[in-house]
Amino acid sequence: MEIVVPAKHEPIKLAIERTALIVVDMQNGFCKKGGMLDVTGRLDEARVAHVIKVDKRVIEASRRKGIKVIYLRMSYRPDMSNAGGPESPHYWKEHGVIAMREYPEWKGRFLTIGTWDWEIIDELKPQPGDIVVDKNRYSGFVNTELDAILRTQSIKHLLFLGFATNVCVESTLRDAFFHDYFPVLVSDGCGQAGPDYLQKATIWNVAELFGWVTTSDDLIKALG
Repeated sequence: MEIVVPAKHEPIKLAIERTALIVVDMQNGFCKKGGMLDVTGRLDEARVAHVIKVDKRVIEASRRKGIKVIYLRMSYRPDMSNAGGPESPHYWKEHGVIAMREYPEWKGRFLTIGTWDWEIIDELKPQPGDIVVDKNRYSGFVNTELDAILRTQSIKHLLFLGFATNVCVESTLRDAFFHDYFPVLVSDGCGQAGPDYLQKATIWNVAELFGWVTTSDDLIKALG
């Protein structure tokens, strides 16, 4: 079955059986009071609340249509052995790693496998049949089985939701483009890290260079 989704700069046709919804990093650490962003002073509660509301609608509509739902989740081992170490730029730039490195009392707390911070938020919990892919870099294609999972299921079109638009969402979406998938950003289903112009910048980048941009209302209407 095919549907046509209104998008910038032109509509895109999706084959439902070859489409997956990628939900990026909707974890307690990034979305909730007491999580990593809150503790480090970077949580925008209003922005996150809006994204959660939109994502819930899109995920439910996608499930009803039979679209595969795949969650990405930042995941560090308790000993930080997959965080890269001092010879990796990730070690120096990712906020969770920085916080745990600079404040020993936080080691093993942020985005660490098995902790509350690492878990996907209750509002968007994975359901039977969904897939969860743990990652330890901004892009969901690096050090993971995501590409193999998508190719095994003959997926070609990817819809993107989550946090942060300009970091993990955009990083994964760009890699999807490089892997010859057709990426579609659901713009109001994503929230940026930083000023508003960063959201606009990613939308421009995707619409002009790396894929297509739609809204939750347009997508849900196209899904019927």
